[in-house]
Amino acid sequence: VQLVESGGGLVQPGGSLKLSCAASGTNFNIYAMGWYRQAPGKERELVAAISSDYSTVYADSVKGRFTISRDNAQKTVYLQMNSLKPEDTAVYYCRHYRSSYYRAGDTDYWGQGTQVTVSS
Repeated sequence: VQLVESGGGLVQPGGSLKLSCAASGTNFNIYAMGWYRQAPGKERELVAAISSDYSTVYADSVKGRFTISRDNAQKTVYLQMNSLKPEDTAVYYCRHYRSSYYRAGDTDYWGQGTQVTVSS
């Protein structure tokens, strides 16, 4: 399985970005997918996840601002980020779970990460 993230960059506070994670080598539609982030000096944390049946979960810090979605035909998961804040600055990683629900496992797949910087 390969995961390729894109869409990161520099944005001003209050701005928007849309991240994409394209998967290959997987029967994508039967697995849950997630977005995580890691800021300097901090542990990697869950941002949002979506199951194979489209149920979602969000970190409290991003509820109402971020939206996760998936396109099974394109084998792609998205993260629409609105009203960005400086504290959203981090490397964002795509996670391919090895189950249909967002249950973390040691054998999950990870993308290489994409930098998001929110600064004026």
